[in-house]
Amino acid sequence: MPKTNITPLSVTNVSVSYDGSTPVISDINITTKPGHFYGLIGLNGSGKTTLIKAILGLRQQDSGTISVFDKPSTDKDSKKKVAFLPERFEPPWFLSGIEFLRFSTKLYGRKSDDKSFYEYAEKLALDTAALSRKVQTYSKGMRQKLGLLGTIMTGCELLILDEPMSGLDPKARTHVKDMLMALKKENKTIFISSHILADMNEICDEVSILNNGKIRFTGTPSSLLKDTKRDNLERAFLDYIEKRQAA
Repeated sequence: MPKTNITPLSVTNVSVSYDGSTPVISDINITTKPGHFYGLIGLNGSGKTTLIKAILGLRQQDSGTISVFDKPSTDKDSKKKVAFLPERFEPPWFLSGIEFLRFSTKLYGRKSDDKSFYEYAEKLALDTAALSRKVQTYSKGMRQKLGLLGTIMTGCELLILDEPMSGLDPKARTHVKDMLMALKKENKTIFISSHILADMNEICDEVSILNNGKIRFTGTPSSLLKDTKRDNLERAFLDYIEKRQAA
């Protein structure tokens, strides 16, 4: 896929409060590039979910602008280019796995046949026989894999993934990372939030630390390691926020 100069996601001076006075996130600025993976790192309660909701148009910001592919994020054409996987993904219990995948792709007007669903399920080590079963019989890990498949197979140019590795064992995480890296070759853009910082270090081109509602750092994972003089991203993250906790 050819490279473009269009910005997949731009968040400019965005602030959100829940009571009109106390900000949850303040003056957030994020810019992604086509074909890049952008990671959002933060403790529970730091404002990550609020920011994602604002990006998706599920939460109105008090100030600032959010654009998707150089159009307002609320524009219907922009929304067609974005697929979202929530942290607590629960597919409709009455559908089978294959029915959910058909529904997900049809929702975005994408033509896919069952053969491609089975092929992708194999790539994620999801038992293909399970696709014919109701999702209420799935384990948490199986539901997470199904959600990832449904999100990826929409063919959207921007994927927003909130804790996509949740509930996955090391083998499954490796398969997910392999599949995501394959999307990079297709010039897809990934905006990912995760507590598994080793994975973020491995796949992200750029990361931001969100702490107490504000962006405290933005740069490459290697620059964060260098800045903190740490040898792993988890230690670097903790060192960074502890030194700037009062900032």
